[in-house]
Amino acid sequence: MSKLLLNLPVSIAALSLSLASSPLQAKNATQEVEDALNFYHYGKNGAVKFDLNTRWENVNQGAGPRNPITGLPVQTANAFTSRLRAGLLSPTFYGFQGYAEYEGNLAMVEDFNSTRNGLGKYSTIADPQQSELNQLWISYNGIPDTIIKGGRQRIKLDDDRFIGNVGWRQMETTFDSVLLTHNNQQLFGLVVNAGYIGNIQTFTGTTENIEAPFLNVNYKMGDYGNVIGYGYWLDYTETENYEKSSQTYGLRATCCVKPLDSIKISENFGLAYTAEWGYQSDYGHGQTPYEAHRYNFMGGISAYNVMFQGAVEQLNGSGANRHFDTPLGTNHAFQGWADLFLVTPNNGIRDVFGTVMVPFLRGDLVATGTYHSFSDDTGQLDYGDEWDFQLTQKFGKHYSLLAKYAYYNGGANPAYNNPVTGLPAPSADTQKIWLSANISF
Repeated sequence: MSKLLLNLPVSIAALSLSLASSPLQAKNATQEVEDALNFYHYGKNGAVKFDLNTRWENVNQGAGPRNPITGLPVQTANAFTSRLRAGLLSPTFYGFQGYAEYEGNLAMVEDFNSTRNGLGKYSTIADPQQSELNQLWISYNGIPDTIIKGGRQRIKLDDDRFIGNVGWRQMETTFDSVLLTHNNQQLFGLVVNAGYIGNIQTFTGTTENIEAPFLNVNYKMGDYGNVIGYGYWLDYTETENYEKSSQTYGLRATCCVKPLDSIKISENFGLAYTAEWGYQSDYGHGQTPYEAHRYNFMGGISAYNVMFQGAVEQLNGSGANRHFDTPLGTNHAFQGWADLFLVTPNNGIRDVFGTVMVPFLRGDLVATGTYHSFSDDTGQLDYGDEWDFQLTQKFGKHYSLLAKYAYYNGGANPAYNNPVTGLPAPSADTQKIWLSANISF
């Protein structure tokens, strides 16, 4: 990565801080930048796009986890990284449009195990320093209500549980794929996403080969939410990934898409809900026959714009390689921000949790607090509990700040075994802290 690209994120961050000191100056400068990045060709929009995210992350895991090679406890990790995405979107020409995007991550403090840097003495923060071609696609919209897109692209379906871009990490996951989206608002608000994924570029900079057709059909029920049916057929074609193969079918009913949205029952009160069931079994190159279910239920009420939610998500398991998994999902958003359960334990997992979201300053500042209680899928084994807190502050459309905290308290019954000894591994208390600033145009 050139010195120019390495220094650019820091320079832009310094500029944004100087603009923040004068709201009027910031507004005028932001509009000038926005106008400069958009261009026209015979009345069709094109744009230069960029997204800069600078973040400090701290991970302290107590005395539980150990380096699998040395056997010594892992050390507290600190990461100070800055990730830049820069892309060029072409104008539309006879229904065709193209997009190319670079992504690079700079580690300014690298006291962490990125999974790629060989620093296994530290806890893991999966943000490796590297650069890559993040997206390169061409789309066609010449068919009414339909867009066909082919190439390396970002795919996000529903709440990202099954297919998402893992957008929380600095480097995102993108897919070499073909995606057809049919959005027919005249036909009952029906949206169909059908596609095929042939390769995965992961958020750690590795690639995985896969043969994965998928179908997601979304029907909007007016103001009462959406009903969604889906099928995902994941066949990993490399030996080390065979056991991640699966086929999944499910039904989902939900309202609402945005966290603070609800069905209005009066001027100051509203309701939110999710009810979802999924079935998963072995498929393709998977070596172990199995069947597993997932249940996801949430009920919420908003009162004077404050949202209260209670929920339970359960992924069943019955042994090694016999559990419900979502390897293409944005799993950080589920089962606690401490990321202790990105892969479902052999005995499954039940996550009972409650969330409170409080908006301030007309919704530009949002405070969120969540409590999780984890067990196996029978409720008999105590995996521990977790507290999560977050503050997000938006400054218009393009700037935001975030502060985030997660504390996991290990339970009496560890969810995983030590990979070397096969014995139950200590459930290490884990604390994670994040501070970040984002600029996106």
